[in-house]
Amino acid sequence: MATVLKSHTGLNEIQLTLLKLFNRPMSDQEIVELRDVLVEHYDKLLKEEVAKVVAEKGYTHKDFEKMLNSDS
Repeated sequence: MATVLKSHTGLNEIQLTLLKLFNRPMSDQEIVELRDVLVEHYDKLLKEEVAKVVAEKGYTHKDFEKMLNSDS
């Protein structure tokens, strides 16, 4: 799933929904737990996207080693 970044001036629908949903007092622990859920979600999406690109490009471990060790 490729993501295209767009310039925007306001909050999108999910942002508005989240603001409404969490418009209540929360403990520091709740805030940390919610942040962790979001981080895990986006981590999963990123790993899926990377795996897709790696498969499409046919990259190997050796290719990544070359990229890491190149001067550019």
